[in-house]
Amino acid sequence: MKFGSSGIRGVVNTEITSESALCIGRAVGSEYHDVVVGRDPRTSSEMIEYAAISGLLSMGCQVTRVGMVATPTLAYAARSHDCGVMITASHNPPEYAGVKLFNPDGMAFDSGQQESIERSIEGADFKLTSWDGIHPVRTDKNAVSDHISMILSSIRIGKQMLVVVDCGCGAASLTTPYLLRELGCNVITLNSQPDGFFPGRSSEPKEENLASLRSLVREVHADVGIAHDGDADRMVAVDDTGRFVSNDKLLAFFGMREAERSMVVPVDTSMLIDAVLPGVTITRTRVGDVYVAEEIKRTLADFGGEASGTWIFPKVSYCPDGIYAAARLVEIISREEGRFSDHISALPEYEIKRGTLPYRGGIGGRDGMNRIEEELRTVPGFTDINTLDGVRIALDDAWALVRPSGTEPLIRITVEGKTKAVVDILYLHIEKIIKEL
Repeated sequence: MKFGSSGIRGVVNTEITSESALCIGRAVGSEYHDVVVGRDPRTSSEMIEYAAISGLLSMGCQVTRVGMVATPTLAYAARSHDCGVMITASHNPPEYAGVKLFNPDGMAFDSGQQESIERSIEGADFKLTSWDGIHPVRTDKNAVSDHISMILSSIRIGKQMLVVVDCGCGAASLTTPYLLRELGCNVITLNSQPDGFFPGRSSEPKEENLASLRSLVREVHADVGIAHDGDADRMVAVDDTGRFVSNDKLLAFFGMREAERSMVVPVDTSMLIDAVLPGVTITRTRVGDVYVAEEIKRTLADFGGEASGTWIFPKVSYCPDGIYAAARLVEIISREEGRFSDHISALPEYEIKRGTLPYRGGIGGRDGMNRIEEELRTVPGFTDINTLDGVRIALDDAWALVRPSGTEPLIRITVEGKTKAVVDILYLHIEKIIKEL
């Protein structure tokens, strides 16, 4: 089992089983003594949770369960423990399961910690505790209220807001609607009953999955619409006209208000960020919230995020917190002049296209990416190349990134340019290269 760009994930009872969860628990328990565990509402999460807890207990760990919570809630709860274990596959389809590991400061396990856990799993040479070293499992029922209280202490709404919240039947159903009401908002909810089958919509809050949210925002004349993924480390927005706000623009919107000196983003981030933050130092990392968080921590940056909808506010946590981000977005809109849609429309326009291709065999491995790199160097107008994460090429009027997904058997393609024609031509050219390989 290997960590991807956001934890360990796989199909339930095929790639992620109760046996593998037991090994993960033992690997974590071999290095950490006091562990807090939470889970999302997936049908498999309790099975994986119990197996992981069994592994932890077998190593003599003190284990505290917080039940079904959002990932940022678990990460916040980890502040009182050696580490946190979150059972979630985030935005993946319902047949997936996964595990994320967190430090007390909310940051996911860094590269070194991940490698250490992987070595322990591969070695599987665990020294189990004696019978009298097994501790009873504790229960903490205050994780959600503690997280909400922390956010309430730092957010102040100006004028009263009407907000539509689509929780995607995920873990945020227990948090975001209640938080926003506590802040004084009028809240209308969609898909806000936890359900591991995700019956209302796909767990990934992409534009094509949010038709109901967009329609309802228009119908009720809401100030903003908010949507989460299954574990609420992501948050995306719909403006007051019912228009989906691209995550690149939302990243710019937050960055303009959070980043005074420096900001961290991954290599697939729009050049819009550079355009609207000319006096801010922009650092680009590998794709994945852990890499963004690592760099924020290393450089003491003010803010960071990804165009996937993850936002990291280091003043509260190094974990992407979609729940805090929802409250902060509402606070900004309630306190600034003009409508949310006006602020978004004022941002510069760039054409950007993102897509995926499923792959078989080794094209997603190192040799395959080397072959893709060779082909991309022949693209007309090529000027520069970056292999920090996948292959990123620069052209005179555009750029493109090709990289294997860290969580699914997909090749991800991102192309951005000044005109739609340039983007479409380049995207189709790259898509053809990958399909032929």
